[in-house]
Amino acid sequence: MAIKKGLGRGVDLLFNQEQVEEKYFECGIENILPNQYQPRSYFDEGSLKELADSIAANGIIQPLVVVSNTDGSYGLIAGERRLRASKILGLETVPVVLREITGDDELLELALIENVQRKDLNPIEEAEAYEKLIKVFSYTQEQAAQKVGKKRSTVTNRLRLLQLPDFIKDDISKSLLTEGHARALLRLSEDSSAMKEARDQIVAKGLSVRQAEKLTSRMRQTRKSGNTSSPKESHAIPTSFSNSLLTRMTNKLHSKVQLVQNGSRGKLEIEYYSLDDLERLIDLITDDEN
Repeated sequence: MAIKKGLGRGVDLLFNQEQVEEKYFECGIENILPNQYQPRSYFDEGSLKELADSIAANGIIQPLVVVSNTDGSYGLIAGERRLRASKILGLETVPVVLREITGDDELLELALIENVQRKDLNPIEEAEAYEKLIKVFSYTQEQAAQKVGKKRSTVTNRLRLLQLPDFIKDDISKSLLTEGHARALLRLSEDSSAMKEARDQIVAKGLSVRQAEKLTSRMRQTRKSGNTSSPKESHAIPTSFSNSLLTRMTNKLHSKVQLVQNGSRGKLEIEYYSLDDLERLIDLITDDEN
């Protein structure tokens, strides 16, 4: 029985297509155990019902991918949504392809690759999967990125989402907020109450990412201004001169720059948006111009 037709690129990565036919069989659902490294944690019930209806009408076009366990059971590598939908329908067997693996790290990699390639993970699940690759198997961000065919900056930006409080991560998982909204909210990471206030406004008003960025920038500046008042403010740099300095810095670095004053003292803040961007800024700042 040939099964190459209908298989997507993600599954192609999971097994050698020349070996598919001899490893394909119908497996009892009760013999399939969940993947302990499954990166996906949120399964929309409505979406599962739609998949179940599709399976009822057309069958399972793409087989599940499993690994053989020593006790005769099979560990699931890829296809948990299909497995759950099949259980909803009360099916007793599902088509599977048996995959040989060498260890737990490969099991996690394959589960992650399958989900990422099919875009089955929400941004938080993807970030948690990268974090697991890095922490459990001691991968660098660069190595984790190579495993799933992503840029290192993509992995870095995803990992930053894990700095968000749980209620915002939950919003992202449920698609109430996008990754763009999340990056805007990260600007308020030092003020949890401000972040909550901004989140509530974004959700209640249905703000776009651009509007969310303007909101969080405004809130951040307002709070800094409120916290820097002191008798020493008479020695602060004049506004016109500070604006001129900031313009020069912005033009030089091509990044947003802010001057936070506290009397005659203060600090210069330079925003960066990825590890690569940080390295670019450091190179610019430390470069000796002879």
